[in-house]
Formats: sequence, C-alpha cells, structure tokens
Amino acid sequence: MNSARRAFADALAANDVVIEVMDARLPGASGNPMIEELRRFRNRPCLKLLNKADLADPQVTRAWMEYFNAQPGVLAVAVSAHQSGDVRRIPALARQLAPHRVGAEKPLRMILAGIPNVGKSTLMNALLKRRVAKVGDEPAVTKGQQTLDLGSGMTLTDTPGLMWPKIEHDADGFMLAASHAIGRNAVIDEEVAANLGLILLARYPALVAVRYGIGVAGLDGQGLLECVARRRGCMRKGGGLDLEKAANVFLTDYRTGMLGRISLETPESRQRMLAAVAEGERI
Repeated sequence: MNSARRAFADALAANDVVIEVMDARLPGASGNPMIEELRRFRNRPCLKLLNKADLADPQVTRAWMEYFNAQPGVLAVAVSAHQSGDVRRIPALARQLAPHRVGAEKPLRMILAGIPNVGKSTLMNALLKRRVAKVGDEPAVTKGQQTLDLGSGMTLTDTPGLMWPKIEHDADGFMLAASHAIGRNAVIDEEVAANLGLILLARYPALVAVRYGIGVAGLDGQGLLECVARRRGCMRKGGGLDLEKAANVFLTDYRTGMLGRISLETPESRQRMLAAVAEGERI
C-alpha cells in the first residue's frame, strides 16, 4: 500500500483533475481517504463518479450528489459504466473543473482512481472504446498505471485499485466486503451476509420479502440467512442448513441487483455512524 500511495502521489503531480470512482451503493465507505488527502494536498479538483448507479437507490444517490457537490473543488455525478451515454459525459465534466487546460499545448490530464472493484477498468475501456484494461468482478484486477490518449487534447492515467492501510470502522469493512471490494480470503462470507441482512431488513424489508417469498418480521441477519437457505435448498449432505452456500446466494443477489436497487448508506446514516464512533472514543 505504501508503494501504491507513492506511485499515485507521483502521478497526481503530473495530472490536473482526479476522477475518483466510487460505488453508488456505499459512497462514504468506498471513498478512499488517502485519495482525498493527496488531491487536497496537491490542490487538485475532483470529479466523483458514483458508479453502479443503476444498482443503487436513486433517491439516496441524489442525496449523495447533493452532499458531495456542496464540497469545494468537487463535482459529483451518478453513472453506470455500462451506459455509453453516461460515459460520454465524463470528459466534458472533467473539463469544467480545469477550464484553463485546453488545446494541444495544454492538454487536460486526468487521473482515474478508486478502491478495488468499483468499475474503473470498465469505465476506462468505455472511454477508450476498446479493451485496454482487464475487467473482472474481483478486487485488484488492474496491476499497474498506464496513461492513454483520449484525443481532443485529453489524457487519462489509470491506476490500480488503491486501499488505505486500515479500515477504521467495522461497518465500512462489512459494506466493502458485501460489495466485493475486499477479497473473500480476508472475510467470512456468513458474517458479511448476516451484516448485509441486518442493513436490508432495516432499509429494504419489502425487497427481501419479495425476493425470497418470506415474512421478515422479527428476523435478524442470521435468521434471514437461515430462511434463504431453506428457500433456495442450501442443505448439507446428511441434513442441516448450508449457511455458507446461502450466504453466497444472498451476496450474489445483492451484488448483481437481483434484490432491487439498494443503497447501504445515506449521508445522514454515515454522519450518525461517525458521530457514534466519535462519542464512543470520547467515552
């Protein structure tokens, strides 16, 4: 991580605009504080792309855009890397943040950054209209930096997914793991799925009930996993529920949008969580 941080800092010095890709379902948890720290140090404006907006709750996404757009030097938009119309808007939006960078002598130099598996490579390929970056539904697919010419006096530097050294809040870790920004070897799927279940039971109980054909009143995360196991036939040989398999079913349904359009946090819920953490630290 230290070498990745240094490489990003060096590349940032040679670029004009940071394009940070975030997961629209969890913009607070998927925003890398190191990227924010470094771009502020270099006084670089930031285009925040709330990617996978087609999977997120649109009302919550609008709230996040208002939240970010109130910050100095920031422009936030909701996009889906799979929608060509969304992708075509990105260069013009970046130009708004550095209008002085125009023409062959002053090309607009952009750097694409974000945590693993938020869709940076998909966006890169869509912008270039050709496959230049490996894409996969796993963290750490992009391995190194590359700078490419977008034409019209613009360049784009792609960077590997950049995580910070320590995830401070357990809630962030669970949300990131549920959204596949953290590899499976670092987490226990059952714990991640049970935590996701608690969030969805609180925020989207009707979507859960419809997807699995169950009553959700009185359920907790573990109870929801047991219901999913029964409804999806996740059984161990010799009997008993296969909760690991049920967790994978549940997580896949969330990740692919089969549960519906879901956001795991709002600006208000994030502020409440941070305030509770700070209060706990003072106590």
